[in-house]
Amino acid sequence: MRIEVDDLSRPQVQALLTEHLADMNATSPAESVHALDLSGLRGSDVCVWTAWDADTLCGIAALKELTPDHGELKSMRTTGAVRGQGVASRLLVHVLDDARRRGYGRVSLETGTQDYFAAARRLYVRHGFVECAPFADYVLDPSSTFFSLSL
Repeated sequence: MRIEVDDLSRPQVQALLTEHLADMNATSPAESVHALDLSGLRGSDVCVWTAWDADTLCGIAALKELTPDHGELKSMRTTGAVRGQGVASRLLVHVLDDARRRGYGRVSLETGTQDYFAAARRLYVRHGFVECAPFADYVLDPSSTFFSLSL
């Protein structure tokens, strides 16, 4: 599997992000959906990576710079065909390695509290993230939980 910086121009990447947003909107109340759309992911403060097995898209992840020493993990998503095969872990390690290279002292994230997000929460805890208070512009929300990892 290769992981590469992505410009979000390929149709299969756009389709995965559309699926991601649709699932977030189907699972969480509208005011609790914080996933970035294509225009948000194309911001100058965001880097996006995709994971590929030959020409098959396996997953996506993004890192948004909040401050010069704090990044936010965004848009972690794997395709249904590879879920449970370690793709998310590999993407997460890649993003965290990049955050360290950037000099970030921590990476934080928001995810849902619903059962749908249980596997994601377990992934983050396995990688050392701990629950934290809302960060950046987030506020307390019963549909959101927040995690942070000191690097």
